[in-house]
Amino acid sequence: MALMPVDEALGRILEGAAPATEPEVLPLAASYGRVLARDILALRTQPPFPASAMDGYAVRADEASVGARLTLQGEAAAGHAFDGPLAPGSAIRIFTGAPVPEGADAILIQENTEKLDDGRVLVNAQPQAGLYIRHAGVDFTEGMTGLAKGRLLDPGAITFAAAMNHAELPVVRKPRVAILATGDELRLPGQSLGPGQIIASNTFGVAALAQAAGAEVIDLGIAIDRMEALDEALDTAIAQEADVLVTIGGASVGDHDLVQKALTGRGMALDFWKIAMRPGKPLMSGKLGGLRVLGLPGNPASSLVCAHLFLEPLITRLGGLPDPDRIKTARLSKDLPENDLRQDYLRSALETDAEGQLIATPSAQQDSSLMNVFADARCLVIRPPFAPPAKAGSTCQVMVLR
Repeated sequence: MALMPVDEALGRILEGAAPATEPEVLPLAASYGRVLARDILALRTQPPFPASAMDGYAVRADEASVGARLTLQGEAAAGHAFDGPLAPGSAIRIFTGAPVPEGADAILIQENTEKLDDGRVLVNAQPQAGLYIRHAGVDFTEGMTGLAKGRLLDPGAITFAAAMNHAELPVVRKPRVAILATGDELRLPGQSLGPGQIIASNTFGVAALAQAAGAEVIDLGIAIDRMEALDEALDTAIAQEADVLVTIGGASVGDHDLVQKALTGRGMALDFWKIAMRPGKPLMSGKLGGLRVLGLPGNPASSLVCAHLFLEPLITRLGGLPDPDRIKTARLSKDLPENDLRQDYLRSALETDAEGQLIATPSAQQDSSLMNVFADARCLVIRPPFAPPAKAGSTCQVMVLR
């Protein structure tokens, strides 16, 4: 099978990916960061009555000329409306948010008044009719579409939904991503290692990436290199209604690489399993019914680079979230040689110079097994296939990691 270009592989992985049609209904307080599954209509009008926007006095504008002395008739506060209409030649003390009494058409702000000894109110500045009055429905009206389907529920949207009187919201269900590490050599962190054994570290990084992208993670643990162990893990993923199965390691075609064989034996339609990229060449993609399968390479850097490139955008697409925006333009701090037929993703430092320009410095060590290099990297310098030599100071594309 020929090596597939990265862009083509991504397009095929994302093909047909869409949010689940059945929404999840959550309490308003638990909806932050989720995506609306349908339009939200206002259940009330805001404000439901003409309301004062300032502290002062509710008056008739034509009676409140400079020097006028108005009789104080009563008081209106938020949650405590004045009972009755405004009498001629009178003023009603009013506070912000209170309903404007019947007959009043202006708010005389308190800075423009003086309270007289006889209890009347002296007008020191002519109020303008309608000024400082929030008219009923000026914010929103009952039945209008307040928030549209697909809206990310940020603090402003949450506040708006609450104001529209919604106690719960229909949101896009989080994609369920089942993660399975494979290999006889793997042990969990904290366990003792026998001869030839290593710690299964990739699972935790991939799971963290999946959670950050908006997924619900299903941990399938470690499957030894036996068909029955792989079958059991697949049964668990299906039983827990996973949307995506991510396997780590064993996706190639060596004598001990059984993942591809186990999945195709269960009916998976294999799309591809080799990509023209470095690190990450042995990446597998397929579908088993409605279950999307993504087989990541076993080397840590390869696994995480592929997770950023392919798993993260798949999760955001399934979750109705915006596609990740990680690609930026930077300048190289060092010369780079020409590239071969595979697209390179070089783990690199990233700094900002005095002019605000991003400066990328690829690590001298790019072996796909080196976890400390990836942990220190802030970006991946992208080198297209057959890219010519690049000089220090030349521009390049980078994928920002953090």
